[in-house]
Amino acid sequence: MALQLWETFKDSITAYTGLSPATFFTVVALAITLYYFVSNLFGSSEDSHVHQRSRDFEEEVEPLPPPVQLGEITAEELKQYDGSDPKKPLLMAIKGQIYDVSQSRMFYGPGGPYALFAGKDASRALAKMSFEEKDLNGDLTGLGVFELDALQDWEYKFMSKYAKVGTVTATVPVTEAAAADESQTTDGAETSAAKPADNDAAKPAEDGPLENGVKEAPPAETTAAGDADKKE
Repeated sequence: MALQLWETFKDSITAYTGLSPATFFTVVALAITLYYFVSNLFGSSEDSHVHQRSRDFEEEVEPLPPPVQLGEITAEELKQYDGSDPKKPLLMAIKGQIYDVSQSRMFYGPGGPYALFAGKDASRALAKMSFEEKDLNGDLTGLGVFELDALQDWEYKFMSKYAKVGTVTATVPVTEAAAADESQTTDGAETSAAKPADNDAAKPAEDGPLENGVKEAPPAETTAAGDADKKE
């Protein structure tokens, strides 16, 4: 059966190409050899160009400097690190903790999808996945359980990927209750300071006339001695 198929195949080669089977296979082998030779020739040249471009790109991109520890800074100072100055690191904060996200400049730098978060404590915006200006702050008041869980996931991601370089100074607003307590304390201090002055004013001067102009009566013993002297 195999011999019959081989004879049929050879007859087909002769019928369709006009070449003997030996000549046909020789031509096919030469064609394959030529294909590999040309492919290797141009492929090597292209690979060398690719490697050269890769090396040029690596030379153009400067390595990132090591993270600089800033310590405690204000929210206003944090705005200076929003990526507008390429010489400064790219920073953002979560729950008051500042992270250096310079290695992800394509995401958090100018023109990136999360550029609005750079230079800010974006805790509320990340929890709500909001890009509104009113949510670009660290206020967590009124957030639900799912939003806080989402924020926790973001925080874990930042802690594992980026270096922490500082904290944002916490600003405690003065509430109405605190203002009332401060007012009461101030009033109490003023009242206490005023009492000694009133007591001093009400106390009569020693050996002097009273406020109503009536002199104090002398002691009884002194009066009796005076009367005895007069009689003698």
